[in-house]
Amino acid sequence: MRTTTAHRTVILVAAGALGLGGVAIAAPALAGAGPFDRPAATATPGSGGDGGMGHGTRNGATSPMGPGAMARGGGCAGSSVTAQQGTLTDAQKSTLAAMAQEEKLAHDLYAAFGTTYDLVVFDHIANSEAQHLAMVRTLLQRYGVVDPTAGTTDGTFSDPAVQATYDTLLAEGSTSQTAALGVGKKVEQTDIADLKAALTGLSAPDVTQLYTNLLAASER
Repeated sequence: MRTTTAHRTVILVAAGALGLGGVAIAAPALAGAGPFDRPAATATPGSGGDGGMGHGTRNGATSPMGPGAMARGGGCAGSSVTAQQGTLTDAQKSTLAAMAQEEKLAHDLYAAFGTTYDLVVFDHIANSEAQHLAMVRTLLQRYGVVDPTAGTTDGTFSDPAVQATYDTLLAEGSTSQTAALGVGKKVEQTDIADLKAALTGLSAPDVTQLYTNLLAASER
């Protein structure tokens, strides 16, 4: 990753489904735990390291994305969770588990688009999503919640509904670079609403810190 960026894809659990761009994603079941780690990335010249990811292609040309488009702050908003552990309801644990699916879905989409289109923005956000997934996995382990993404490869998901959502969005974004950016915009817009909903009624300090940091990143 050319610069550490912050991107958020979280979910709203409603009647057992998660919203992402109008496509329903079923919430995963609960159980064990899933550790994960991801090294922090370093910035390189010409990578849009000014914090706005709206500039730059891999060959150094200017991206068609304008300043601030899908922009992120100059670093991942809270690269670790430092607040103390609290208590989660079963529904809040389901949300946390579903967040892992969402982070992986977003990462895999951006990674796939990054191999297709010559825009560093996709590489930036894919790496940011990997960092976010690492933080979610840390909390899954802390609260004894199964990691539904454990053991899966890029583009594959344990939940058929999540798999279908990924396939739909990948196909949509694979038609053109503009369409891929549109998929990213769709994910971003959903993130903000979903995170705000996930914070409602939440009291656990560490999970609140994570969601708040990710929300701030998406709003930037």
